Amino acid sequence: MADVHHLLLQHGLDEARRLQNIDKNSRACVDAAHEVLCDEQQAIGIAHAGFAMAALPHKKPNSPVWERDGGPVKLLIESGLDANKEPVGIPYGSVARLILLYLQTQAVRNKSRQIELGASMNAWLSAMNLSIGGKTYNLVREQSRRISRCRLTFFRSDAGNQYVSNGAFVRDAIFPLDPSNSDQQSLWLEVVTLDESFYNSLIQHPLPLREVAIRQISGRSMAIDLYIWLAYRLHILPGPVKVSWAALKSQFGPDYRELRFFRRDIIPSLNLALSVYPEAVVTIDDRQGLTLFPSPAPVKERNRYLL
Repeated sequence: MADVHHLLLQHGLDEARRLQNIDKNSRACVDAAHEVLCDEQQAIGIAHAGFAMAALPHKKPNSPVWERDGGPVKLLIESGLDANKEPVGIPYGSVARLILLYLQTQAVRNKSRQIELGASMNAWLSAMNLSIGGKTYNLVREQSRRISRCRLTFFRSDAGNQYVSNGAFVRDAIFPLDPSNSDQQSLWLEVVTLDESFYNSLIQHPLPLREVAIRQISGRSMAIDLYIWLAYRLHILPGPVKVSWAALKSQFGPDYRELRFFRRDIIPSLNLALSVYPEAVVTIDDRQGLTLFPSPAPVKERNRYLL
């Protein structure tokens, strides 16, 4: 992806598109890289650093329990129950990630567990290319319902010790409970309170991201996860690190039966994630995997006050 950024800087958008011999994914990478390079607002979003190692599922899980092992961090998500003691399901996909990114960003920005929703959240999701009207209304509401009910357990290993943190994302539901209410303006409650344990952990382990980058990859949950992972890892590396395809599959695609299919599917998302992280220095070997090099963080230290 360094070639894409170089082409854009040297020749501009139209020429970069032509020189890249564009297919659909390559065009998306060029356009996304262009938007990031042209961004002047430098708006910052926040994710919990734990999601760099252990993320939500990409597709609707069949089990009421989701487990993701990211080495030093392991995440266990348990579905909540409805009034009839039936599982409501685990949050998944890009929509759940965007909702959570909004909650986390506002919590860190305002240093408060109390998050304003309503029009503010609608506007943010729209800015992330997700309109909550029309066909996406039910999807947004369903992911909100799953986020509101699930339970979290983070397991963290450090120097031979294991630390366990139990909690949830939010203390109360983030939407009106009346399922007959179809008024889209009432999709959110006015204020939601983050779970105390999750909030405290978030304040201790915030990961700054570029909002413009999230906007460009907002519809690709795998690209979001890879961007968060790279944003967390690259700027703390002491030197080059090789990551095999097998290791990547273990973290990002354990449900794949064959490595070759995982590699085929992850490369487009990886290229898209790298396109919105111009500071990243990563090489891709089709047979061996990735080599990660020490790189600047996507948000410079002096810009973090912009929160």
